[in-house]
Amino acid sequence: MADPSAPTEAVQHPLTLVMSIRSAEDRATLEATLQQLQSQPPERNPIIQALDAIGTVHFARFVFLDETRLAVITTYDGDFDAYVNEFVDHIGQVFDALLQHIADAPPLPVQQHREEFLAYLRAHDLGCIPPFYSAYPDRTVLDIRAGSPV
Repeated sequence: MADPSAPTEAVQHPLTLVMSIRSAEDRATLEATLQQLQSQPPERNPIIQALDAIGTVHFARFVFLDETRLAVITTYDGDFDAYVNEFVDHIGQVFDALLQHIADAPPLPVQQHREEFLAYLRAHDLGCIPPFYSAYPDRTVLDIRAGSPV
């Protein structure tokens, strides 16, 4: 029988992807692109539509850390490769539009260069200082949406 006091690995995982922007002009284009995407109503925003369809992301946000760096910060359920591949399948074209303005970006389109994209994300994920805190370490997005007990 498993020890109930033993720590278990949470189903949720952090991603803190920090990317270097190529130039001031690229930053302006990225900002305009993200503003245009994020200002759309949820039913027309491809990012929100993908997040809802995939059903494994607890939180997601874009953050300009300064004039030269863009971060994508998420908390997701399950396996990293599966998580990334779902996004490539749903909104690969959004990644392509953003990554063309990023220094040392992986080859595009990401749909045709999945392994390189995964490697790029792993290399640019800052990770976190363990442990990763979660108020609901055993509950997935789907569990929380369904209101299921812990």
